Amino acid sequence: MTRELYIGLMSGTSLDGIDAVLVAFTEQKTQLLDSHFLAYPAALRAQILALQQPTENELEKTALIGNALANLYALAVDQLLAKAQISADQIIAIGCHGQTIRHQPGFKDGIGFSLQIGNAALLTELSDISVVSDFRSRDIAAGGQGAPLVPVFHQAVFTHPQLSRAIINIGGIANITYLGRSAGSAEAASAHTKNCVDGFDTGPGNMLLDAWIKHHLNLDYDANGDWASTGVSLPALLTSLLDEPYFALAPPKSTGRDLFNANWLQQKLAKNAAAHPQDVAHTLVDLTVQTIYSALINHCGELDEVYLCGGGARNQLLVKKLQALLGKVRCHNTDRLGIGADWLEAVAFAWLAKQCMDKKTANLAQVTGAQGARILGAIYQH
Repeated sequence: MTRELYIGLMSGTSLDGIDAVLVAFTEQKTQLLDSHFLAYPAALRAQILALQQPTENELEKTALIGNALANLYALAVDQLLAKAQISADQIIAIGCHGQTIRHQPGFKDGIGFSLQIGNAALLTELSDISVVSDFRSRDIAAGGQGAPLVPVFHQAVFTHPQLSRAIINIGGIANITYLGRSAGSAEAASAHTKNCVDGFDTGPGNMLLDAWIKHHLNLDYDANGDWASTGVSLPALLTSLLDEPYFALAPPKSTGRDLFNANWLQQKLAKNAAAHPQDVAHTLVDLTVQTIYSALINHCGELDEVYLCGGGARNQLLVKKLQALLGKVRCHNTDRLGIGADWLEAVAFAWLAKQCMDKKTANLAQVTGAQGARILGAIYQH
């Protein structure tokens, strides 16, 4: 049985660091062999965060930060290979999502753009491995959102013929993949119905929560939701947060820091300036939970199972609240499906790299809104 080895690299909206995975593909199986996390230095994280909004001399800053990221990606790859005792020449390619700094599909000219930095050419030079990157641009050129990209991977590895499933990634931004019972069929792949496959961004996941606790306690995240648990939800503030028009949009849709950022939150807090920080944190948890649940009810079909991944899957307060809304439909982490909740997105980009190298399409038009199936990614050949 032929086994092909790929590496997946993911650095998401949370800006915590790089998830690196070694993945083996056979005709029957996708197997996570090893994983490694490399945290961003605080200074680099601050520089990337500053690029989320227009800034002075941003072209130069973007290029230089892209080079710095390529060096970190290469270090993560080296550390992963050393950990797994695998040599670079055994790897077919690296799938590198890059770091998103702007995401505005449809902006102004109707096409818009999505920009991920990380200098894939430099990563190829540093790693001596072919790199596949720039996965979103082709889908956007075809009229799509360019995101989310992982539903097609979820369809390939998590579809169940008798069970309808939702895979919910709660990273900086939260997104849902809905897999109906017929999600593995060719008919379902080409038809937009509630009994096949769908996917979209629901809104903020951990992004606002992380920024809020960083501002008040200088912590990167609220472990287990412990800090938010000491507060109470503020109904008036939650109503104001939920008034954001994005939440009422029908899929296809995607979002990011271009919309949900510190300025957005401060505007919503204008009438709640005296609120206790813990109460705001608790309300932000409710925002994430309510928007996920509303999206499941309004845009997905019947559900048998829900699986969580991303950092939010470790937030016990968030998971407890979501489970309460879901009732008899149980929430589990994707660990139960064979791929750890912390590594699922990185594995997806290894899979997307393989699709590109194999010249196979890797988007779902009903998910992104593109005009049709496209081969995604740009290859920097070693």
